[in-house]
Amino acid sequence: MIELNAATTALILIDLQKGIVSRPLAPRSGADVVRTATALAGRFRAAGATIVAVNVDFAADGKDLLRAPVDRSTIPPGAQFPADWSELVEGVAQPGDLRITKRQWGAFHDTGLDLQLRRRGITTVVIGGIATNMGVESTARAAHEHNYAVVLVEDCCAGLSDEMHGFAFASIFPMISRVSDSAGIAFGGPKG
Repeated sequence: MIELNAATTALILIDLQKGIVSRPLAPRSGADVVRTATALAGRFRAAGATIVAVNVDFAADGKDLLRAPVDRSTIPPGAQFPADWSELVEGVAQPGDLRITKRQWGAFHDTGLDLQLRRRGITTVVIGGIATNMGVESTARAAHEHNYAVVLVEDCCAGLSDEMHGFAFASIFPMISRVSDSAGIAFGGPKG
């Protein structure tokens, strides 16, 4: 069991948006991740903890897409996104939650997330979302580098394959965070 102080903890939910949760994922579906994440967010709200709902979006002309040459792009050249692609799935964000829109994998780069967390006295971040080896891992690495205590919630994540997801939770995340499932998170200390 990981016991957290609600006043200094934020739950960061990555890319639980219409254009991503419907993709083929493993080891669980996007709908399963959303169900678990929204239940966990409800527990965080009840405890008085901060919730951060993160989505990824790009300009209509695509000029803000990452353009560095890579061997395997996650966004094909000339990709067109449906109008509701970046909208969070219903129930993920509630009034009073922080909303962050990012333009690349990680939620910290050039978004104001670090500033908003520090202004609220947040020292611990709990992270879940899609995809494990992309937005979730990039955000977790940056959180660790920004000296936050990080908790990764395995049943609140899914990746593009079982192998990628499993490797992150078995080999990468234990070096930069504590790993738990949603049932293993509890609150102690004063309410925020």
